Amino acid sequence: MGSHAAARRRRPVVLAALGTTLVAALLSIPSAGGAPQSADACGSVGADLPRGDCGPFWQVVAEDFSGDRVPLGAFSDCDHHTDTSAAYCDGLMGSYRDNWWAYPTGWRDTANDRGRDVVGVYHPEDTVSVGPAENGDGRMRIRMWRPDDGGPVHAAAVVPRAVMQMKYGKYSARIKVTKPAPGYKSAWLHYGGGCEMDHPEGNWSGSLTAFHHPCGGGEQGTFRGADEWTQWHTVSTEWTPGRVRFFVDGRETGEDTRGVPDQPLSWVLQNESALEGPGAAPGSSAQLEITWVAAYAYDWK
Repeated sequence: MGSHAAARRRRPVVLAALGTTLVAALLSIPSAGGAPQSADACGSVGADLPRGDCGPFWQVVAEDFSGDRVPLGAFSDCDHHTDTSAAYCDGLMGSYRDNWWAYPTGWRDTANDRGRDVVGVYHPEDTVSVGPAENGDGRMRIRMWRPDDGGPVHAAAVVPRAVMQMKYGKYSARIKVTKPAPGYKSAWLHYGGGCEMDHPEGNWSGSLTAFHHPCGGGEQGTFRGADEWTQWHTVSTEWTPGRVRFFVDGRETGEDTRGVPDQPLSWVLQNESALEGPGAAPGSSAQLEITWVAAYAYDWK
Protein backbone atom coordinates (compact mmCIF):
# COMPACT_ATOMS: atom_id res chain seq x y z
CA MET A 1 0.00 0.00 0.00
CA GLY A 2 1.20 3.47 -0.79
CA SER A 3 3.00 4.98 2.12
CA HIS A 4 5.02 6.77 -0.55
CA ALA A 5 5.16 10.20 1.05
CA ALA A 6 5.33 8.63 4.48
CA ALA A 7 8.90 7.53 3.78
CA ARG A 8 10.02 11.16 3.85
CA ARG A 9 12.26 12.29 6.69
CA ARG A 10 12.08 15.86 7.91
CA ARG A 11 15.38 17.12 9.27
CA PRO A 12 15.70 20.06 11.69
CA VAL A 13 14.89 23.34 9.99
CA VAL A 14 17.79 25.59 9.07
CA LEU A 15 17.39 29.19 8.05
CA ALA A 16 17.98 30.23 4.44
CA ALA A 17 21.25 31.98 3.85
CA LEU A 18 21.30 35.76 4.19
CA GLY A 19 22.46 36.01 0.60
CA THR A 20 19.31 34.27 -0.64
CA THR A 21 17.15 36.65 1.38
CA LEU A 22 18.98 39.65 -0.06
CA VAL A 23 18.64 38.38 -3.63
CA ALA A 24 14.93 37.75 -3.13
CA ALA A 25 14.46 41.25 -1.77
CA LEU A 26 16.31 42.82 -4.70
CA LEU A 27 14.25 40.86 -7.20
CA SER A 28 11.04 42.26 -5.74
CA ILE A 29 12.06 45.93 -6.16
CA PRO A 30 9.28 47.70 -8.11
CA SER A 31 9.91 48.57 -11.73
CA ALA A 32 9.55 52.12 -13.09
CA GLY A 33 5.88 51.36 -13.67
CA GLY A 34 5.36 50.59 -9.99
CA ALA A 35 4.80 46.81 -10.22
CA PRO A 36 7.42 44.32 -8.99
CA GLN A 37 9.55 42.69 -11.66
CA SER A 38 8.86 38.94 -11.76
CA ALA A 39 11.90 36.74 -11.27
CA ASP A 40 9.88 33.73 -12.46
CA ALA A 41 11.15 32.64 -15.90
CA CYS A 42 7.63 32.81 -17.36
CA GLY A 43 6.36 35.78 -15.37
CA SER A 44 3.76 33.46 -13.83
CA VAL A 45 2.10 35.76 -11.31
CA GLY A 46 -1.45 36.56 -12.41
CA ALA A 47 -4.89 35.01 -12.47
CA ASP A 48 -4.60 34.00 -16.14
CA LEU A 49 -3.06 30.72 -17.19
CA PRO A 50 0.36 31.37 -18.77
CA ARG A 51 0.65 29.88 -22.24
CA GLY A 52 3.70 29.18 -24.34
CA ASP A 53 7.35 28.41 -23.81
CA CYS A 54 9.73 30.65 -21.88
CA GLY A 55 13.50 30.66 -21.66
CA PRO A 56 14.76 27.07 -21.51
CA PHE A 57 11.30 25.74 -20.56
CA TRP A 58 8.89 24.09 -23.02
CA GLN A 59 5.26 24.02 -21.88
CA VAL A 60 3.75 20.54 -21.68
CA VAL A 61 0.83 21.18 -19.26
CA ALA A 62 -1.58 24.13 -19.52
CA GLU A 63 -4.77 23.49 -17.53
CA ASP A 64 -7.26 26.14 -16.42
CA PHE A 65 -10.09 23.71 -15.56
CA SER A 66 -12.51 25.47 -17.89
CA GLY A 67 -13.50 22.32 -19.79
CA ASP A 68 -15.66 19.44 -18.61
CA ARG A 69 -16.85 19.25 -15.04
CA VAL A 70 -15.54 16.43 -12.88
CA PRO A 71 -18.02 15.57 -10.12
CA LEU A 72 -17.14 13.97 -6.82
CA GLY A 73 -16.78 10.26 -7.41
CA ALA A 74 -15.02 10.51 -10.77
CA PHE A 75 -11.48 10.33 -9.36
CA SER A 76 -11.98 6.63 -8.57
CA ASP A 77 -10.42 3.26 -9.38
CA CYS A 78 -6.96 4.86 -9.61
CA ASP A 79 -4.98 1.72 -8.77
CA HIS A 80 -3.66 1.13 -12.30
CA HIS A 81 0.09 1.22 -13.14
CA THR A 82 0.60 3.29 -10.00
CA ASP A 83 3.50 5.71 -9.75
CA THR A 84 4.31 5.40 -13.45
CA SER A 85 3.51 7.61 -16.44
CA ALA A 86 0.94 4.96 -17.46
CA ALA A 87 -1.08 5.41 -14.26
CA TYR A 88 -4.75 6.32 -14.65
CA CYS A 89 -8.08 6.58 -12.81
CA ASP A 90 -10.70 4.41 -14.51
CA GLY A 91 -13.51 6.59 -13.16
CA LEU A 92 -12.33 9.62 -15.13
CA MET A 93 -13.36 10.34 -18.70
CA GLY A 94 -12.05 12.39 -21.63
CA SER A 95 -9.14 14.77 -21.17
CA TYR A 96 -9.10 14.36 -17.39
CA ARG A 97 -8.56 10.62 -17.72
CA ASP A 98 -5.73 11.35 -20.16
CA ASN A 99 -4.13 14.10 -18.11
CA TRP A 100 -4.62 13.33 -14.40
CA TRP A 101 -3.98 10.59 -11.89
CA ALA A 102 -4.44 10.45 -8.09
CA TYR A 103 -3.10 8.37 -5.24
CA PRO A 104 -5.56 5.46 -5.01
CA THR A 105 -8.15 5.03 -2.30
CA GLY A 106 -6.64 3.37 0.74
CA TRP A 107 -3.06 4.63 0.46
CA ARG A 108 -1.95 6.10 3.78
CA ASP A 109 -0.69 9.65 4.18
CA THR A 110 2.55 10.75 5.83
CA ALA A 111 1.08 11.17 9.33
CA ASN A 112 0.64 7.39 9.65
CA ASP A 113 4.39 6.95 10.10
CA ARG A 114 4.83 9.94 12.41
CA GLY A 115 2.97 8.73 15.49
CA ARG A 116 0.22 11.32 15.04
CA ASP A 117 -3.07 10.90 16.88
CA VAL A 118 -4.92 11.95 13.73
CA VAL A 119 -3.82 10.40 10.45
CA GLY A 120 -5.16 10.38 6.91
CA VAL A 121 -6.00 7.97 4.10
CA TYR A 122 -6.19 9.01 0.46
CA HIS A 123 -9.75 9.13 -0.91
CA PRO A 124 -9.70 10.98 -4.26
CA GLU A 125 -13.24 9.84 -5.03
CA ASP A 126 -14.79 11.99 -2.29
CA THR A 127 -12.27 14.84 -2.07
CA VAL A 128 -11.45 15.97 -5.65
CA SER A 129 -13.78 17.71 -8.11
CA VAL A 130 -13.61 20.21 -10.97
CA GLY A 131 -16.15 22.89 -11.86
CA PRO A 132 -16.77 26.63 -12.14
CA ALA A 133 -16.73 29.10 -9.27
CA GLU A 134 -19.55 31.62 -8.83
CA ASN A 135 -17.75 33.99 -11.21
CA GLY A 136 -17.43 31.25 -13.84
CA ASP A 137 -13.72 30.63 -13.25
CA GLY A 138 -12.87 26.94 -13.67
CA ARG A 139 -11.27 25.36 -10.62
CA MET A 140 -10.07 22.08 -9.22
CA ARG A 141 -11.24 21.70 -5.62
CA ILE A 142 -9.51 19.62 -2.98
CA ARG A 143 -11.91 19.29 -0.05
CA MET A 144 -10.41 17.20 2.73
CA TRP A 145 -12.53 16.15 5.67
CA ARG A 146 -12.66 14.00 8.78
CA PRO A 147 -15.71 11.84 9.54
CA ASP A 148 -17.94 12.68 12.47
CA ASP A 149 -16.98 9.39 14.12
CA GLY A 150 -13.35 10.48 14.38
CA GLY A 151 -11.96 8.21 11.67
CA PRO A 152 -8.96 9.08 9.49
CA VAL A 153 -8.87 12.28 7.46
CA HIS A 154 -9.88 11.83 3.81
CA ALA A 155 -6.82 13.19 1.97
CA ALA A 156 -6.00 13.78 -1.71
CA ALA A 157 -2.86 13.74 -3.86
CA VAL A 158 -3.34 14.49 -7.57
CA VAL A 159 -0.69 14.13 -10.25
CA PRO A 160 -0.45 15.67 -13.76
CA ARG A 161 0.38 12.66 -15.93
CA ALA A 162 2.39 14.55 -18.57
CA VAL A 163 5.15 15.33 -16.10
CA MET A 164 5.32 12.03 -14.27
CA GLN A 165 8.86 10.66 -14.21
CA MET A 166 10.33 13.76 -15.86
CA LYS A 167 13.83 15.08 -15.17
CA TYR A 168 14.07 18.84 -14.55
CA GLY A 169 11.40 21.35 -15.56
CA LYS A 170 9.27 24.20 -14.29
CA TYR A 171 6.11 23.62 -12.23
CA SER A 172 3.58 26.37 -11.47
CA ALA A 173 0.05 26.75 -10.11
CA ARG A 174 -2.28 29.41 -8.75
CA ILE A 175 -3.89 28.34 -5.48
CA LYS A 176 -5.94 29.51 -2.52
CA VAL A 177 -7.33 27.87 0.60
CA THR A 178 -10.95 28.97 0.53
CA LYS A 179 -11.86 27.19 3.76
CA PRO A 180 -9.09 26.79 6.36
CA ALA A 181 -9.27 24.56 9.42
CA PRO A 182 -6.65 23.22 11.82
CA GLY A 183 -5.20 19.83 10.97
CA TYR A 184 -4.97 20.05 7.16
CA LYS A 185 -1.88 20.77 5.05
CA SER A 186 -0.22 20.53 1.64
CA ALA A 187 3.21 19.25 0.68
CA TRP A 188 3.46 19.47 -3.11
CA LEU A 189 6.63 17.64 -3.95
CA HIS A 190 9.13 15.85 -6.12
CA TYR A 191 10.82 12.99 -4.27
CA GLY A 192 12.65 9.72 -4.74
CA GLY A 193 16.07 8.14 -4.49
CA GLY A 194 16.90 10.01 -1.30
CA CYS A 195 16.04 13.39 -2.89
CA GLU A 196 13.11 15.69 -2.19
CA MET A 197 11.85 19.15 -3.13
CA ASP A 198 8.66 20.41 -1.44
CA HIS A 199 6.84 23.53 -2.61
CA PRO A 200 4.53 24.77 -1.32
CA GLU A 201 4.33 23.04 2.05
CA GLY A 202 2.58 23.99 5.27
CA ASN A 203 -0.55 23.75 7.38
CA TRP A 204 -3.45 25.50 5.65
CA SER A 205 -4.02 27.58 8.77
CA GLY A 206 -0.40 28.81 8.68
CA SER A 207 2.21 29.92 6.15
CA LEU A 208 3.66 28.62 2.87
CA THR A 209 7.24 27.35 2.86
CA ALA A 210 9.57 25.57 0.43
CA PHE A 211 11.95 22.81 1.54
CA HIS A 212 14.86 21.19 -0.26
CA HIS A 213 16.27 17.90 1.08
CA PRO A 214 19.60 17.35 -0.71
CA CYS A 215 20.15 13.99 -2.34
CA GLY A 216 22.28 11.82 -0.10
CA GLY A 217 21.50 13.77 3.06
CA GLY A 218 22.58 17.00 4.67
CA GLU A 219 20.65 19.83 6.28
CA GLN A 220 17.45 20.79 4.52
CA GLY A 221 17.07 24.19 2.92
CA THR A 222 14.04 26.08 4.25
CA PHE A 223 12.58 29.08 2.42
CA ARG A 224 9.60 31.05 3.73
CA GLY A 225 7.21 31.89 0.91
CA ALA A 226 4.02 33.67 2.07
CA ASP A 227 2.27 34.35 5.36
CA GLU A 228 -1.07 32.70 4.63
CA TRP A 229 -2.77 30.21 2.33
CA THR A 230 -6.08 32.09 2.35
CA GLN A 231 -4.94 34.57 -0.32
CA TRP A 232 -4.42 33.75 -4.00
CA HIS A 233 -0.78 32.87 -4.66
CA THR A 234 1.14 31.77 -7.73
CA VAL A 235 3.75 29.19 -6.73
CA SER A 236 6.55 27.95 -8.99
CA THR A 237 9.50 25.59 -8.80
CA GLU A 238 12.26 25.77 -11.40
CA TRP A 239 14.43 22.65 -11.39
CA THR A 240 17.47 22.68 -13.67
CA PRO A 241 20.79 20.81 -13.62
CA GLY A 242 22.48 21.48 -10.30
CA ARG A 243 19.96 24.09 -9.17
CA VAL A 244 16.44 24.40 -7.75
CA ARG A 245 14.67 27.76 -7.31
CA PHE A 246 11.38 28.55 -5.58
CA PHE A 247 9.01 31.44 -6.35
CA VAL A 248 5.85 32.90 -4.83
CA ASP A 249 3.97 35.57 -6.79
CA GLY A 250 6.98 36.12 -9.02
CA ARG A 251 9.38 36.66 -6.12
CA GLU A 252 12.27 34.23 -5.69
CA THR A 253 12.04 32.95 -2.13
CA GLY A 254 15.10 30.72 -2.24
CA GLU A 255 17.43 28.51 -4.22
CA ASP A 256 19.71 25.57 -3.49
CA THR A 257 22.54 23.93 -5.39
CA ARG A 258 23.37 21.17 -2.90
CA GLY A 259 22.47 17.63 -3.91
CA VAL A 260 19.92 18.66 -6.55
CA PRO A 261 18.19 15.62 -8.12
CA ASP A 262 19.42 14.50 -11.53
CA GLN A 263 16.90 11.69 -12.06
CA PRO A 264 13.28 11.62 -13.32
CA LEU A 265 10.72 12.43 -10.60
CA SER A 266 6.97 13.02 -10.57
CA TRP A 267 5.22 16.21 -9.45
CA VAL A 268 2.73 15.23 -6.74
CA LEU A 269 0.13 17.79 -5.62
CA GLN A 270 -0.11 16.19 -2.19
CA ASN A 271 -2.66 17.31 0.41
CA GLU A 272 -2.93 15.46 3.69
CA SER A 273 -3.40 15.55 7.46
CA ALA A 274 -1.14 17.84 9.46
CA LEU A 275 2.22 16.68 10.79
CA GLU A 276 2.47 19.47 13.36
CA GLY A 277 0.01 21.21 15.64
CA PRO A 278 -3.53 20.05 16.37
CA GLY A 279 -5.11 17.29 14.34
CA ALA A 280 -8.29 17.78 12.37
CA ALA A 281 -11.39 17.72 14.56
CA PRO A 282 -14.10 15.10 13.94
CA GLY A 283 -16.66 16.46 11.49
CA SER A 284 -14.31 19.21 10.21
CA SER A 285 -13.32 19.97 6.63
CA ALA A 286 -11.03 22.33 4.71
CA GLN A 287 -10.78 23.25 1.03
CA LEU A 288 -8.05 24.28 -1.42
CA GLU A 289 -8.90 25.62 -4.88
CA ILE A 290 -6.60 25.62 -7.93
CA THR A 291 -7.45 27.93 -10.82
CA TRP A 292 -4.64 26.86 -13.15
CA VAL A 293 -1.69 24.50 -13.42
CA ALA A 294 1.21 24.90 -15.87
CA ALA A 295 4.27 22.68 -16.25
CA TYR A 296 7.26 22.76 -18.54
CA ALA A 297 9.99 20.41 -19.68
CA TYR A 298 13.56 21.66 -19.55
CA ASP A 299 15.59 22.15 -22.72
CA TRP A 300 13.77 19.48 -24.74
CA LYS A 301 13.81 21.38 -28.02
